[in-house]
Amino acid sequence: MQFNSNKEKGNAGLGIAVAYYSSNGYTVSVPLNDTQDYDLIVDKCDRLKRIQVKATSCKTKYDIYQVALKSSGGTKGKTYKTVIDTKIDELFIINEKLDIYIIPIEVINNKSTLNLCNKYEEYKVKSYR
Repeated sequence: MQFNSNKEKGNAGLGIAVAYYSSNGYTVSVPLNDTQDYDLIVDKCDRLKRIQVKATSCKTKYDIYQVALKSSGGTKGKTYKTVIDTKIDELFIINEKLDIYIIPIEVINNKSTLNLCNKYEEYKVKSYR
């Protein structure tokens, strides 16, 4: 999967997340705006989870996929939010090879980036390769 822009990457990631959860028996709700910390709410067995979706094609110099965990913007590119400071339950991550990771927020300690190394292998739920 190749992305021509960050917007395209985000849209693809969101679409794949909706498809993943829907095909695994969840009811999926998409918020009407983007002012909340989560991208989706999923419901299964009367349990709601707030999901933030990340898609990545970025790799470290060691050929490990990496995901940005902070949001920044403005004229100076100041960080205004990081994932561990948000009110989400899980992080849904997909890389360009279509590997899917669902990581509970409580196991994430990093503020800036997360490398999808062996430490997170137990959270890899699907690979479409």
